[in-house]
Amino acid sequence: MLRSLPRRLALLLCLLPAPALAAEASNVDPAAADPVADVVLAFLEQRAAPLDGTVQVTVAPATATLPPCPAPRAFLPGHGQPLAGRVTVGVRCQDAGASVRYRRARVSVTGDYWVTARPLDAGTVIRADMLARRQGDLAGLPDQAVLQRDQLLGWETRRPLAAGVVPQSHQVRRPPLIERRQPVTLVAGGEGFRITREGRALDNAGLGGQVRVRLPDRRVITARVTGPGEARVPY
Repeated sequence: MLRSLPRRLALLLCLLPAPALAAEASNVDPAAADPVADVVLAFLEQRAAPLDGTVQVTVAPATATLPPCPAPRAFLPGHGQPLAGRVTVGVRCQDAGASVRYRRARVSVTGDYWVTARPLDAGTVIRADMLARRQGDLAGLPDQAVLQRDQLLGWETRRPLAAGVVPQSHQVRRPPLIERRQPVTLVAGGEGFRITREGRALDNAGLGGQVRVRLPDRRVITARVTGPGEARVPY
């Protein structure tokens, strides 16, 4: 009985570290052993690098336990998926079945944008003092937000805008150089010749925009606005 005690004690001592090892294993971060997440992270960081601002990418953990994905290659599924905000990334695995899996991620871009400094009436031509700089997550802005000040200066509001809002592309337009019912000079020509005709505008249009013009014989021609009261017809 006395001889067996040391052996039991030794066995007990050998078993004591087991809980500590189990606790250490339970603290392992699953994301650290997630090669698919690593590939998605690197892919999005590379694609988002040209964006203005500070980019931060967060990849959501896998929602199910899946077999290993050999040589994963990431891609953006669909067409026109925005890169900022919540995105879905496809990953092709180089396994026997060439399987494809998808991971969700969020791309946050912290940068400068512009808001209205005060309320603007419809038809207001935007000047520099009508805009105020702000900084934040660009991914949280509307999809059609105009982020560059130079793309707003000199443009006209289509509708009233409250103070502190981000102008969107459908809320502004180039100031019309031609207005509806206004006389318009149509210009057509090529090398060494020029033809002009007079008509009347059926639309409002800004520089570079398309305008429909009714001729005296009632025909309607579409032309591109090149200046005040003037539009060019393709020849």
